[in-house]
Amino acid sequence: MLLTELMEKIGLLRRDLKQKGDLEKYEARLARIDQKFSALAEKIAEKDPELAKAHRTAWQMPARSLAFRNVEHQKPRRPDGAHEDHKEK
Repeated sequence: MLLTELMEKIGLLRRDLKQKGDLEKYEARLARIDQKFSALAEKIAEKDPELAKAHRTAWQMPARSLAFRNVEHQKPRRPDGAHEDHKEK
């Protein structure tokens, strides 16, 4: 979870740099970060594909990732702590 949030924050920073026209100045650094995040996601995907997908989304589409996390966080919880729409397997 913390790693996903970190990736979102860096993704949002990248988006802000792009919107302000400052992306070219940091393009090489962001490309290296992208390479490292991609390699990390590949490693994570070996054991947990869903988590790897969440990390990729957080980096590539941080606003979407953040919105989905906010929706998940706001769902009502049952007395056992699970979300009301959670189904036991």
